[in-house]
Parts: sequence; structure tokens; C-alpha cells
Amino acid sequence: MSRAMQCQGCLPWGSWARLPRSLAGTRGTRSVSVCAAAVPGGAGRSFLRRILGTSSISLPRGCVRYQGGSQESSAQPSPSRHGQSQLRSVAFSGAIKKHQKSLSAWFSHQPNEERQFGPSFSLDAVHVDPVIRESSLEEILKPSPDLTIQNQLQQPSRKVISLHSLFDVDACGRQVKNVVLYGTVGTGKSTLIKKMVVDWCHGRLPHFQLVIPFSCEDLSHSHAHVSLRRLVTKKYQHLRDVVPVLEASNLSVLFILNGLERLNLDFRLAGTELCCDPNEPVPPSAIVVNLLRKYLLPEASIIVTTRPSAVRRIPGKYVGRYAEICGFSDTNLQKLYFQMRLSQPGCSGEESQDRRSAEQENLVEMLSRNLERHNQITAACFLPSYCWLVCTTLHFLYFTRTVPPSQTLTGIYTSFLRLNFSGEVLDSTDPTHISMMKYVAKTVGKLAYEGVMSRKTCFSEEDLRQCFEVEMKTESELNLLEVFRSDVFRFFLSPCVQLGKEHTFVFTIPAMQEYLAALYVVLGEKKTLVQRVGKELSEVLGKVSEDVAVVLNIISKVLPLRFLPVLFNLLKIFPRYFSRVGGKDRDTIAHTMAEELFKEEDYYNDDVLDQINSSILGVEGPMRHPDEAPDDEVFELFPIFMGGILSRRNRAILEQLGCSIKNLAAFEIAKAMKKTVIRKGRRGLPPSELMDYLFFLHEFQNERFTAEAILSLRAVNLSSVKMTPLKCSVLASVMSTTCHEVEELNLTSCNLDSGSLRTLFPVLLRCKALHLQLNSLGSDACKEIRDLLLHDKCAVSSLRLANNPVGEQGARYLAEALAGNRSLTQLSLLHTSLGDPGAEAIAQHLAQNQHLQELNLGYNSLTDAAALRVVEVAKRHETLDKVHLYFNDISEDGKRALDSLRMDRDGVRALVFLTAGTDISDYWSHILNVVQRNLPFWDRERVRQHLTLLLQDLESSRSQTANPWRKAKFLRVESEVKKMLGKLQDGSL
Repeated sequence: MSRAMQCQGCLPWGSWARLPRSLAGTRGTRSVSVCAAAVPGGAGRSFLRRILGTSSISLPRGCVRYQGGSQESSAQPSPSRHGQSQLRSVAFSGAIKKHQKSLSAWFSHQPNEERQFGPSFSLDAVHVDPVIRESSLEEILKPSPDLTIQNQLQQPSRKVISLHSLFDVDACGRQVKNVVLYGTVGTGKSTLIKKMVVDWCHGRLPHFQLVIPFSCEDLSHSHAHVSLRRLVTKKYQHLRDVVPVLEASNLSVLFILNGLERLNLDFRLAGTELCCDPNEPVPPSAIVVNLLRKYLLPEASIIVTTRPSAVRRIPGKYVGRYAEICGFSDTNLQKLYFQMRLSQPGCSGEESQDRRSAEQENLVEMLSRNLERHNQITAACFLPSYCWLVCTTLHFLYFTRTVPPSQTLTGIYTSFLRLNFSGEVLDSTDPTHISMMKYVAKTVGKLAYEGVMSRKTCFSEEDLRQCFEVEMKTESELNLLEVFRSDVFRFFLSPCVQLGKEHTFVFTIPAMQEYLAALYVVLGEKKTLVQRVGKELSEVLGKVSEDVAVVLNIISKVLPLRFLPVLFNLLKIFPRYFSRVGGKDRDTIAHTMAEELFKEEDYYNDDVLDQINSSILGVEGPMRHPDEAPDDEVFELFPIFMGGILSRRNRAILEQLGCSIKNLAAFEIAKAMKKTVIRKGRRGLPPSELMDYLFFLHEFQNERFTAEAILSLRAVNLSSVKMTPLKCSVLASVMSTTCHEVEELNLTSCNLDSGSLRTLFPVLLRCKALHLQLNSLGSDACKEIRDLLLHDKCAVSSLRLANNPVGEQGARYLAEALAGNRSLTQLSLLHTSLGDPGAEAIAQHLAQNQHLQELNLGYNSLTDAAALRVVEVAKRHETLDKVHLYFNDISEDGKRALDSLRMDRDGVRALVFLTAGTDISDYWSHILNVVQRNLPFWDRERVRQHLTLLLQDLESSRSQTANPWRKAKFLRVESEVKKMLGKLQDGSL
């Protein structure tokens, strides 16, 4: 029977998602220490790989520890008296102190990914310890019988131990010397080791007088024989006087071996000879084996970190304790992490302290409520790495005031994968040495893509078999699959927590499904049979043609037969033909991107940034009933991620992860999709979809492509899109790629403030018609608008500020702008709380303006004096033709005074009432339309009073005319006003 057939029996599918039994853990005993920064696992590995001495950095020594809910202060403990006297007698005690300072400086360093999206945390600042549970080899090798989180929660919990208790005596009273600390990708192994090293540097690990950390990846790259003495002094020069007397000095030494899965260890005597001399050169793997055998430096303690698949490489007789890192299996640990991380000073930029604190507290509260619902994000955040991703995404969404050109959502996810995988191979014993990320892209990416195409997020066990086992044919492929299942599977997929779907799987973070689907497509893994065969044939025939061509050239000189040139040309044609067939894959990628970006069925959804926000913070308000049919899944991030992955920066990171995307491929994909994207982008998109389109262009990071796409976008309608600082920054960044004038920019009801206007200033300058209604723009915002209108490059001709709290001070700023502006022809200040002082300020500066044609001051509580003052100034204005004054507190006498200033005598139209003497005003329909459009935002009782006055005025004017035609017009308008009043009273309007 073939190995593939045996797999079905010996590898039960129930072991697919071996969620740690720690998910079930009790909520009683837990240890939380606020002493170190939690950064995704790969970051720690990168520090251990580059562990050379650097300049010292002094760090704070104090720390606060939370143990089971109680708080205690921990000062720097001192070693035992025996250890102190011993250190005093040893001349190299200063060398150990230098070693401590060097390690502290290096291990307290944070990667760029940590510093880019928030404050830089040292390992003495903020850290929440993950849960560590004691385990056994039998338990590690035992397959999990059930996949559901609910059943995991019912299992009896194992013993929880702290990091500093790993070397305590075991259950039999024996002193533990070798500890294997294991956990799947993302549980925080490397971060925990970094914390242990820094704790020792600051005197918080008194059991050991010397700590020597090593990266097993470094050791795996070294093939030359080397002694333990040389190995240590090469990495840590400060210890050159310490190593020669390690055995004689009786120092308590701890060796840390991080990432054991990188080494191929052979504990057979025939494979690795015994070595007890620290000065004897042997392979690095032999040093590790003899340290674990306790044949070399038998009194030294050793802690090994590894992934679950490599635990069995160390025989059980050489291991004193197995411990599993189980992440944040307690929701309270997740909450504590989020509270500490999101409440750090400097998270929310350069805003006032009060506003910043309020925003942070609200964010933490929303996230906490979402975690309490025990939904999918709670299951996802048991991995500390995903907690980091959540915080980083929230920082990107909320605290980014100005987006750097290279800062994108795709960049966050790409950096997140680098932090966790950092170019690791899936199995170091496999001859293919396939990178872990490449394997994930080929397998999990396929599942993700098929889910996106079929619009589903839950996957059955059969779906998993189809994606992972359908092409498993060799022993090597089955071994890789087994390693993936034990080490990586639950990083991307976890059992669904939704009722009725407990036996299905979902992506741990929803957006990760779309990212991996995009990576699967862009890497060209989605190929037709012809494309796959074409690529292979082109390579084979290309090689054959090169060899045969040499032979044919030689033969043709001796026997110039006629058929030889023909055969020679045919051999050249075949590789070119098949390579063209394979090259169609790039056209397919471009077509997929364009089609998914403009998918009609996704229209009228929230934009993707709001969707990401709701997936993390939850949906405020009533929850959906379990029996209610769910909405169709929306996968609008999928095309955006495809564009983002093609950016130069993300391609460089993916190259480090073993996922290569060539420059030529990116260029050809962009070229193939350009026409389609530009053509479809010209048509009118709904506001939320237009925001997604702009976000796609920002993520694509191709300035030339963006400039051509934006050049054809003359009208930008983003009304009702909540324009956060991030969205404003994206809009400004995308629009800045060109300098063309924008005919219209509609930002009605977009939650704008003065900061938003500052961010959008370069874009607003180029807009002819600018709609800023319903945005709560006060005097501070009016100051920004004043600067905009006074700018010598301002192109704004129509400005609508209706339904904003402009107020008197804001009116003064706008009046100053009117005096110096040369482009504005229409200004709407309808319902902006101007009052008489605001109108007076505008009237004072109106005479200095030379271009304004229409001014709307309706619904501003103006009295007769202010209204007459404005109209008197307006009638002397060279270009002002129309002044709107309806819905103000104008009396009958004021109306008659304004009516005397009619156009035929003074050249200005004053729109006050629906009547004009004994006739209907030409603008009656305009006035009623304005009322109907703004009614949801106005005081209904006041509107009812004004409509009643208008109705009385209509009836009075109708009684004064004898013209039947005019009476009919009056009756028609009266019926419209009565209909509006009736709907207003019924609440149907």
C-alpha cells in the first residue's frame, strides 16, 4: 500500500487544528508581569541571530509584577552569599557585568515593525506573560480527539508554571537541568526568551550567574568545526576570560538555544561522538548534543525553544521538563495586553492630552466589550502575535494623523508575517528546504482563494483535504504536511466558535484569508493546466534546443542539408510558444484584480477600512439574531491586497520570506490592468466604493499608475463616508500624484474637522465646487477655510458650508476670506448660526469682494436690520446677483422693505418668501426643495412655524390678487406647503 493511502489511517483529520489545550485553561492561577515588550516571535529570532555586542544602554531596574491579582514590588534580588563570595574571588566578575550590559542593550532593542506604528517599548516597559503549562512527551505526541473550542474548554487543565519556575525540581524531587519550551508559530517563544535574558541582565533571575544565549539558526549555517570555548568567545568577546574556567569556577550557567527546529541533531553515538572538552573542535550540532547529554559541562542548565514538530528530536531521557507556551488563553490577559499597549503615551499623535486619553479609553472599552462576547477575535487573540496585529491595525486606523507614503495596510500584514516567519524553512530535514511562507502561500493560499471565489469563510474538513492532500504523492510531501499541521496550521485556521458551525474552520483573522488569497494569485500559483504544462515544456525544450542547436550547427557545416535549418528554427519556436502560454498568467492576475475591484455585488457596502474596524471592535448596537440569515460575505480587501503585494517594499519583504515576485512580472501585471482600471474608474462609483478605489491606489504604491488613474477622475463624491484622519491622508496622498483641477469634491456629512481640512489642504485648493455641508465645522475650521480661500492658487468657485456651526467668529474668518478671494462665485452659509453679528461681519467685507455672484444666508436667525444691511451692500456689489434670506426672523415690515429692493430697480434678487408682492416668487420650488433636503438636520418645530408663516403669507397674497392665473399658482404652492406640513406633523418627512 502506498504511503499516501496509509496517511488516511495513521493521520486522523482530527489532529488538523490541535488547538492548545491551554485554551481551556482555568481562569484562576495566572501570572502577569509588566516587565517586557511583546513582539511577534520572529522578531526575537532576528535578535538572537545577530547577537553581537553593542554599546551599552542603561535601562530602568524597577518593575511591577502581578501575581494572581495581587501586586507586589520587586527590587533587584541578590545572589546567595556563596555566589557573592565566589564572584568576588574571581577576577572576571567585571567581564560578566559587561556581558550583562551588552545583552541588555541588544535584547531591549525593538524591530522597525514595532517602532513604525507606535511608541517604542523596551523589554522593561510593557509585557504580559503568556500562559505556560507543564507537559510531557506522551501528551505532545498524542493526537487531539476533538477540534472544537467548546470541548477543549471542558478538558482538565495542566499545571501552570511561571517562566522563572522552569528549573524548579520536578514531581519526583529531582533537579531539572534541561527544559524544552515549545509552542506553535506566534505563541511568543522568542519574545519570552528575550524577556528571560533581560530579566537576568537586571538581576531578576538570581538562579543563574551567567546566561549564554545562542540562535540555532546561526549554528545551522556554520559547517566548520569549532570548540565550545571558541563558539562562546566569538559571539561574546566579554567572556573570553570566563570561558576557560567555566568548569572550575562552579558558576551556575544557563545556555539558551533558541529555535532548535533549525538544527538536525543526531543523538546516536554512531552519528555524534562524545565530547567533554570545551576546547575540542567539533561540529556545532555536536556541541548542542553533548550539552543536552550532560557530557559537556554537566552542571550547566539548558533551555531549548522549538516548534512542536521538532520536540521528538531530543530523546526524552535528556529532558527534565517539557513546557508548552499556550499564549493568552485567558481573555483577561488579552484585555490587559490591549489596555497596556493602546494606552501608551504617544500612541495617538500630537493631540491634546484630554482628547487623546478619551479616544484611547473609548477604543479599549470597545475592544474589551467585543472580547467579552467570546466571538472569533477572542479565539484568535490567544496568540500574542495576533494581539500585536490587532493593536498595530488599530494604531493605523485611529492614531495615524499623516500617512507616510510607504505605510499601508498590506505593509502591516507583510511585516507581521516577516516577524513571525522571518524566512524560516518548514522542515530543515527536508531536502527541498521550502520556506514556510511559500508553503503557506501554495496550500493555505489556495484554500483562501477558493473561499473568496465562492464567497465563504467557513471550511469543512473535506475542504481542507481537497486543498492539502489532493496532490500528496511522496513521502517528502507527507512529511511536510505533518510538520505544517503541528506547527503552523492553527496560526492561520482555527475552529469556528459560531453556534452550529463548531466542526468547521475559519481564518484566525478574517483579513488574513484575503491576504493569502491575494498572495496565492500574485505569486502565480493559480494556473490553468495549459499554463503549468507550458512553463515546464518551455524550460525542457529550451534546454534541449540549446544542446541540439550546437550539434546541428556543427553538422550543418559538414552536411548542409536543407532540413537542418528548418529543424533548427522549429526548436527555437517551441520554447517561445510555450513561454507565451505561461505568460498569460500575468494577464489573468491583472484581470482578476480589476474584476474583483469593481465587483457590482459589493457596491453599497461600508468601505474596507470601516469593515476592518468593525471586525476588530465589533458592531455597536443590537446583535444579529442567530436565526436571522447572515449577510453575503464581502471580500473587498482581496483586490486591494493584490495591489499592495505588488508594491516594491512588500515584494522586498516577501523575497526574504521565500516568495519571489519579479520586477518584470509586477510591471506586466500593472500594464495589463491599467486600461481596465482606468476605464471602470471613470464611471460613477458609490462613495464607499470610490473610497475603496482610492485606497487601492494608495496600497498599489505605483505613482505613475495612480497619476494616470486619477487624471480621469474629475468629480470625487465621498458624501457620507466617515473621513477619518487615515482616509483624509489617503485621499490627499493619492490626489497629490497629479496637479489637475477637480470639478467637484463632495465631502458632505463626512465627520470632517479642522485637522481634516489641514490634511486635505492641497486637494481643496484644486477643487472648483467644494461641498462641506453637515460636518460640524466650527470657527477653527473656518480659519483653515479662510487660509484656503486667500491662497493665491485657490480654484474654489463654489463653496457650500450649510448646516455647520460656523457661528459669529467663524463668520468673521469667512468675511476676511471674501475680502481677498478672487475665485469664489457661490457661497452657501445656510443654517450656520451666524446671527446678526455674523451677517454684519460679512456685510462689512462684502464690498471688497469683486467676484461673488450668489450668497445664501438662510435660516440664520437674522432680523430685519441685519437682512436689510446685507441687501443694501449687495445691491451695490458689481457681480452679486442673488441673496437667500428665507427662514430668518424677518417681519412683515422687513419683508416689504426687502421687496422694495427688487431686481428691476436695484439689480439684486433677495429670496425671502415664496411670494413676490401679489405674485409667486420664481424661486418657490427652490426654497421648498432646500427645506425638504435639510429637514432631517433642522429643528422640526421651528421649521413647522416657518412653514405656517409661509402658508399665511400665501393665503394673504392670493386674496389680494384678482388674476385667476395667479390665484391658481398660489393654490398650487399652498397645496405643496400643506402637504409638507402634514407629513411633518405625521413624522413621515
